[in-house]
Amino acid sequence: MPEPASEELLRELAPQVLGALVRRYGHFDTAEDAVQEALVAATQQWPSEGRPDNPRAWLITVASRRLTDLLRSEQARRRREDTVAQWTMVPAEPVADSDDTLILLFLCCHPALSAASQIALTLRAVGGLTTAEIARGFMVPEATMTRRITRAKQSVRDSGARFSLPSNRVERLDAVLKVIYLIFTEGYASTTGPSLQRVEFAAEAIRLARLLHRLLPEDSEVAGLLALMLLTDARRPARTGPGGELIPMAEQDRSRWLTAEIAEGVELITKALPRGPVGPYQLQAAIAAVHDEAASAEETDWPQIVALYEVLLRITDNPMVALNHAVAVAMARGPAEGLQLLERIEGDERIAADHRLFAVRAHLLELTGDLAGARAAYVEAAARTTSLPQQRYLNAKAAAIAP
Repeated sequence: MPEPASEELLRELAPQVLGALVRRYGHFDTAEDAVQEALVAATQQWPSEGRPDNPRAWLITVASRRLTDLLRSEQARRRREDTVAQWTMVPAEPVADSDDTLILLFLCCHPALSAASQIALTLRAVGGLTTAEIARGFMVPEATMTRRITRAKQSVRDSGARFSLPSNRVERLDAVLKVIYLIFTEGYASTTGPSLQRVEFAAEAIRLARLLHRLLPEDSEVAGLLALMLLTDARRPARTGPGGELIPMAEQDRSRWLTAEIAEGVELITKALPRGPVGPYQLQAAIAAVHDEAASAEETDWPQIVALYEVLLRITDNPMVALNHAVAVAMARGPAEGLQLLERIEGDERIAADHRLFAVRAHLLELTGDLAGARAAYVEAAARTTSLPQQRYLNAKAAAIAP
């Protein structure tokens, strides 16, 4: 029986094939279109004809032919077809592709692009997702996403970026890590729509982080990001009820947490921390590990979490870190101290309108016995989120408090 095209295999091969084409031909924007067409051809032909012995070489050959057709068409319009006709095909077995995949990640996270464009282009070029899949994930029309990705590729082309690792690799690596984490957070806690989670986005972010970890195995922050996402994703099965309703961590059935992901995440962060230097992803992974290793919510080592957040606050100016620190302090030392810390950060315009600030205030006010204040804060938090599960949860919390 013919072996069909594996979605996982195609997504793994996509950046390798694109890297081979761009290294040989350049034309990142056109090469990416050709690779997408080759992936589509694989999904159509392999189920009936069988998977080739060398899927990567097959994809490179098909994508090369399509790229040549596209470039000939473009050059014909510019009366330069004779130049294209002299080109040779990309060899079936190109040079090692590891660096090419890393280069693609850097290209997709080019500083000329907005964060939204970086995410979309990374999902398309490195993740191997179709434009339709990305559009569904962001809940926008496919035509809108097509324009966004097209503009992103044009911006990379117009920037004059060469197909090579950037000279300032450390700075650009920070952007790559940020984009992967943004993809994960959108998948783990969707900002809009009827579902709390977009599992395919979170899974793709973890896959990309695994890929990056293989390419840069000694980078502690890369390991820290992968650990953080695994330790966070491990709680996914227990985060929602039968109707898709949100279940907060303190009320989750921890027997449903994914123990294999927890073990892998703990091992990663345990090995990464001693290597140093310690960065924000490592510290957040360490915090996640403390949560995941607690047998119950009551057994959580909140003083250790407070200490880790205080180290994190010293190296990053992030209002969400300050908010989470306030929660940890409230759990370790009482809600009154947590509320005092909230007063210090509520003037920060980066978070002042965020529903999470109001949700935390509501929870801490409820713990102090200020039920009227808590109810008002829950209602305000619900009004400020665009996630329907979050709205339902927060409104239910407000309704449960007698006026």
